[in-house]
Amino acid sequence: MIRYFVLAFLFTITAINYGDRATLGIARSSISHDLGLSPVSMGYVFSAFGWAYVLNQVPGGWLLDRYGSIRVYGVSLFAWSLCTLAISGAGHVPQALAFPVLFLLWAGLGLVEAPAFPANSRITSSWFPIGERGLATSIFNSAQYVAVAFFAPLMGWVTQRLGWEYIFAMMGLLGVLLAVLWLVTMRPPAQHPSVSAAELAYIREGGALVDIDDKSKQTKHRLNRRQIQFMLTDRTLLGVYGGQYCINVILYFFLTWFPSYLHQARGLSLTQTGFAASVPALCGLFGAIVGGALSDRLLRSGRSASFARKTPFIVGMGLASTLCLCNFVQSPLLIVAIMSLAFFGKGVAAIGWAVISDIAPKEVPGLAAGIFNGIGNVAGIVTPIAVGYIVSLTASYDGALLFVAVHCLAAILLYLFVVGKIRRLALPV
Repeated sequence: MIRYFVLAFLFTITAINYGDRATLGIARSSISHDLGLSPVSMGYVFSAFGWAYVLNQVPGGWLLDRYGSIRVYGVSLFAWSLCTLAISGAGHVPQALAFPVLFLLWAGLGLVEAPAFPANSRITSSWFPIGERGLATSIFNSAQYVAVAFFAPLMGWVTQRLGWEYIFAMMGLLGVLLAVLWLVTMRPPAQHPSVSAAELAYIREGGALVDIDDKSKQTKHRLNRRQIQFMLTDRTLLGVYGGQYCINVILYFFLTWFPSYLHQARGLSLTQTGFAASVPALCGLFGAIVGGALSDRLLRSGRSASFARKTPFIVGMGLASTLCLCNFVQSPLLIVAIMSLAFFGKGVAAIGWAVISDIAPKEVPGLAAGIFNGIGNVAGIVTPIAVGYIVSLTASYDGALLFVAVHCLAAILLYLFVVGKIRRLALPV
């Protein structure tokens, strides 16, 4: 069962990944005060991560296919941890330079984090048979909720007691240590010293791409113009790309503006905000496990891959759209309850990485995952800026919650009417 130890490693790294992304959202009020940044300025800073992250998705996917998942992932983790450490010193620059320095450092974080999720998808495809892949991808994806549930209260407390600089230093040092451990211990399935012949045979026969990082068994594949066009225009791929964009609108609202919503619009202290944000995050974690397990169970019971993968997504996004009901209640307790239901639904719907693993052409799984993640994370550009303008122009978060809910409904329509049959796609000749 070594594959589950590998999955635990991916889960831990992904938790650090999202913990790093959550730092700016938790510390936003303190950073804005100390560095003199307006809501619109902070919206652009938040979006800097998304610009760089999106732009480096395709190059990051190419690097994974060219140099292998383990090496690229380890270097990426080390580099993004150094960026996080550097942000801890942003408070020492002159205030006139605060915006460009913070923007560039946050963009640098997005640039070097770009290969992380395509690497997760690639490694999961190599270690897990198809019948276990829905749960496996949901588990590593659920680390985003664990990161918020565990790190948000801690970072809120540290920011209030010691200052915002300390949370960036803490996360950066933790990431550096984890990167060294990854590079020293991790190997592909066929080369891992602890993998038995029985487990290797089991995952290979179950459809895992065991030799994906074994260059001696791979033939170099050069994409032609027609194949590149296929990757960008195929109906099923476009629907899945669009669905990932919509679900990420929820994620980036949660990572960037949700703490401010609780703190400014609902009057919670920073410490209370951290704990209040952790409850929906834990519900998202539970939802992700439920969604992945349900999808695999449907698949093993004889249901089609299309039904097994689409059902959790459609039901989950329907539940996620209920977050706009917060506009009609005043009680912080009720708001946390509604957000918890919405993020439970978002977790159930987080099946996209299993879908892209199932449908990506076998010659270019890293590139397919890179495009999928790149388009999905355009939401990291649009959402922080859009919410920043909505809050600035209306002095309210009501429009922001409606903005997120509309994307939930759009995602349902994409999976119902655009995404076709879920099956392994073949590149045209």
